Amino acid sequence: MKRIPALVPALVLCAALPAAAQTTLTPQISGNTVTAGVQLAEGIDLDLTLTFEQVVGLNANALTLTAGLVNPTDTTILSRFPDPTSIAIPAAFPVLVRIDPSAASALSLSGVFKLTFHTHALTLVTNSPVRLFTAHAGGPFRDITCSLDSGSIRPGGNDEAMSEFILATDLRPIDTVISGKFNDLANLLAANASAINAVVLSDLQQRLGAAKNYYAQGAIVSAINAVAGFSDQVKQQSGANIPDVWRAGGSLVNVAGALRTAADTLKFSLTWKSNGAP
Repeated sequence: MKRIPALVPALVLCAALPAAAQTTLTPQISGNTVTAGVQLAEGIDLDLTLTFEQVVGLNANALTLTAGLVNPTDTTILSRFPDPTSIAIPAAFPVLVRIDPSAASALSLSGVFKLTFHTHALTLVTNSPVRLFTAHAGGPFRDITCSLDSGSIRPGGNDEAMSEFILATDLRPIDTVISGKFNDLANLLAANASAINAVVLSDLQQRLGAAKNYYAQGAIVSAINAVAGFSDQVKQQSGANIPDVWRAGGSLVNVAGALRTAADTLKFSLTWKSNGAP
């Protein structure tokens, strides 16, 4: 699995989408929540919900939401996944979504936001391989799934900055996914060590090490609890000890949000394994 590179100042606008006619979605805002829906083609519908933990400057003109159909066999997209031989874009839902701040946006967020897709084009099945992936600044896609619910399917994931989002089917063995996510989280922590209070950094490194040891020993429930504790500690230390703000058009790096996003999707995969996923 590809490593997550060191965080860079966001936001850099994503590269133009290959062969994708983009449809602009009209956002509806209620408090810290944005909703939008679109019918892209017969049988391909999308409703999305974007819920911010903490946000300033959220209004109808703060964000540009677009969605478009892509070619499921487009190698320029597939090559951005961790393993293009095992990860595919579902032909029934080949949809790429972009969420960008508008040119005049004054939006800023602290912590994470949760994005949930809802579509009737796909149906939730036992051990469903459908996952929510994101890519920042046109870079590699990474799995951010932290929930997968029915109706017909509702994948959700946390993120720390605006980006591209796409659903894909991931057929890699669950242990491969988990190992990659442990590595990604460790690399992310190391890459941003200088921005984290030294005492807090040491504590997080120990927590992550303990979680990985539990997993190696087959103590999956203990590993889940340790990763959850890691995420909770990052949230508790956010602000003074770990930078946790993203701002449209600015250079702030939301380190805490990135760490929590990586930990929460790791917890999802560990839970998936504990429930019997292959």
